[in-house]
Amino acid sequence: MSSDDPSKTLPAVDAMREDWAIVDPLMGGTRAMREAGEQLLPKWPKEEDCDYRKRLSLSTLFPAYRETVKNNTGRVFAEPIVLGEDVPPVLQDLTEDFDRQGNNLQVWAKSFFTQALSHGLCHALADYPNIKPSGDTEQLVTLADAQAVKARPYAIMIRPQQVIGWRTRNDGGEHVLTQFRYKESVEEEDGLFGMKRIDQIRVLTPGAWQTYREKADDKGQKTWMLYEEGLTSLDHIALTTLYTDRTGFMTAKPPLLELAYLNVKHWQSQSDQDNILHVARVPMLAVIGLSEGEKITVGVGSATNLPVNADMKFVEHTGKSIEAGRQSLADLEDQMRVAGAKLLQKDKQAVKTATQAEEEAAQELSPLQTMASGLEDALDQILQHFAELSGLPEGGHVQVQGNFDVDFAVETTLPLLLNMASQGRLSDETLFSEMQRRNVVSSDIKWEEESAKIASQGPSLGVL
Repeated sequence: MSSDDPSKTLPAVDAMREDWAIVDPLMGGTRAMREAGEQLLPKWPKEEDCDYRKRLSLSTLFPAYRETVKNNTGRVFAEPIVLGEDVPPVLQDLTEDFDRQGNNLQVWAKSFFTQALSHGLCHALADYPNIKPSGDTEQLVTLADAQAVKARPYAIMIRPQQVIGWRTRNDGGEHVLTQFRYKESVEEEDGLFGMKRIDQIRVLTPGAWQTYREKADDKGQKTWMLYEEGLTSLDHIALTTLYTDRTGFMTAKPPLLELAYLNVKHWQSQSDQDNILHVARVPMLAVIGLSEGEKITVGVGSATNLPVNADMKFVEHTGKSIEAGRQSLADLEDQMRVAGAKLLQKDKQAVKTATQAEEEAAQELSPLQTMASGLEDALDQILQHFAELSGLPEGGHVQVQGNFDVDFAVETTLPLLLNMASQGRLSDETLFSEMQRRNVVSSDIKWEEESAKIASQGPSLGVL
């Protein structure tokens, strides 16, 4: 049965959303985990709703997944992205405001990679403002029209959660994108001072685009209706997809999914541990031998009369289950560290091009290095789309220079570097750059300026 509903998702999208239902709350933090409710923190048998809500409101997240994504992203962007000499000057200028939102290429690419690492993939659309021709008559858009509104190519990040579906055709064994649908939100003025957000679906096809918005029909039922449409200057969809764990065309799974499951398990176990601690810290008063209905007074300023042979005492938790729970949480944290560190382990099965194989020979790449290489290719493709939209033949290339060393601890490597420098086996400039890589020295400081300051301050005084 055919469907003309643009909001209908593909089965492949639904399958990926099952993984994202776990990843999204973990990336969102404690509040997002609490909002997920019973989906990630099941209710105990016979647990009252009020008791569950209280337990949920007191649960806190150990942010292992989010911090692992953040730390690995930091390694990829340990040094600024380098623009190749083949990047045209006009495109170099565009990298200072890559998305027309004030974010330069470095900042934008970091957010782009974070989404891809946490969810398995992320998309970027190279777009150009929709310019209306000057004058009252129908005519082509001129260069003056474009310059008047400061029209220029820019990148739109499309998060994987926004994607609804796509269509492809087979061109000599290659998948060619013929349709791409995603949901977006736009802001419109509401009265004199207010703003309202409107959800709409954007459909991209080679050389054209459409947007759909929900409207109520005569029966009050909402349907998605065509709102706007227009043409583009390209005969293909200028979409770039960055994969970090590809499973097929336009599909992927989060490369740290097993870590995500462990983190959810830790969230549930931490909730249990906090609850049992609360119970164990409050001793329970037990009265033995008291007749039914008979009342006693218990308090600091009062004495208690007990019947003959009656007894009263506080019952406390032995604490054995508390220690077992603490050890279980510690074991989970160790397992999460191992799962997160796997991105830095060398992988002989990394896919390489023939050129890379010749240049790198038998060099092993870690999964994170392979992802960084994929980021380079994705940024190159975006620049190429910028070039096509600007009427240029080539967009050029970029270089991502990250830190992929497993052992990068300052306390381990810094004494060795200082010893090499003191023995003359390492230049001062190299020592300075290694200090910056380890965040010992601010990345904003330039070696040329710092070396001039060192020369001007004179010889250092030795310690007597």
